[in-house]
Amino acid sequence: MSKSAGTSNPEYVNARVRSRRAGLYEEDDYRKLVRMSPAEIARFMEESPAYEDEINALGSRFSGVDLIEYALNASLAEDFEDILRWCEGKLYGHVARYLRKFDAWNVKTVLRGIYADTEREAVADDLIRAGEFDDKLLDRLLDAGAIDEAVEMLSNTVFGDTLADALDDYESTGVLVPLENAVDRAYYELLRTDDLSGEALAEYREFLEAEIDFRNAINALRLARSGADLDPAEYYIDGGVLFSPAELTQLSSNTGELIGRIRESRYGDRLSDALTELEEAESLIAFEHALEAALLEYADSLGLIHPLSVTPVVSYVLAKEREVDNIRAIARGKEAGLDPEEIEDELVIL
Repeated sequence: MSKSAGTSNPEYVNARVRSRRAGLYEEDDYRKLVRMSPAEIARFMEESPAYEDEINALGSRFSGVDLIEYALNASLAEDFEDILRWCEGKLYGHVARYLRKFDAWNVKTVLRGIYADTEREAVADDLIRAGEFDDKLLDRLLDAGAIDEAVEMLSNTVFGDTLADALDDYESTGVLVPLENAVDRAYYELLRTDDLSGEALAEYREFLEAEIDFRNAINALRLARSGADLDPAEYYIDGGVLFSPAELTQLSSNTGELIGRIRESRYGDRLSDALTELEEAESLIAFEHALEAALLEYADSLGLIHPLSVTPVVSYVLAKEREVDNIRAIARGKEAGLDPEEIEDELVIL
């Protein structure tokens, strides 16, 4: 019998996830890390149960930022493999589909690498091998010499059709947004909430709707700032509740109005502080970081309402992602010679 058949076990899985969540780094830990050297960061990680095994296993082959990078990716993959191993029944199906976000991440990472002519090793370091794509496919993608070659390699995957449809827009505009949006649309189509019913799954559906709303907001702003003659409405991702395609086009050129729409929505009460940070964001990257923090805060609040749903698991996935991204940003910032204050600006901390 497949793991997606039979009875779900949210009580057990969420108890295990709460234990892992308690071990994640807090703001004080990050303030310590930004004042450490890469070698000191690795030693700090070695003292954490989440990274001890990975640091010890990789320490004989790598050092400094390389050791940190490989340990982070290994820990992330191991963490999510553990969660899938714990899950049974429909819970397994929901979590497995959600974790395909890392396939989406890897596709976008490879496309960005080809677009920017980034060295293969640097792109490989940014891959998160925690989705369903096997190493053989990922290695083939890393060897692709052109965007259309990578798109062809993905033709038999869940991203194939939407990427093929977006290729003309990419070639006519020269910007990646149409392809990145195609990956997002394919992923969220995979997560369609039509089959989610009952109180616990209604909460998960609400979270997915929020994630799609925020993704639509980010994509529209990226399009507006790309300089390309592309209508955000044409890149609208179905499944959200906050914007219509036409409204997204209108709001994409006015960040203040877009934030106002979020503040007036069902997200407003739970995200008051996060929305204030959004209003103060001085760049698109800072705005995106603030939206990521807002989504994590929203997932946490929903998980408290119905702790035996899939939402606490998804909330942990987001939190673990943020920890890995934060540690990576600190290590790379140190390698680049940035000041602690500059590095702190790159972090997403609740």
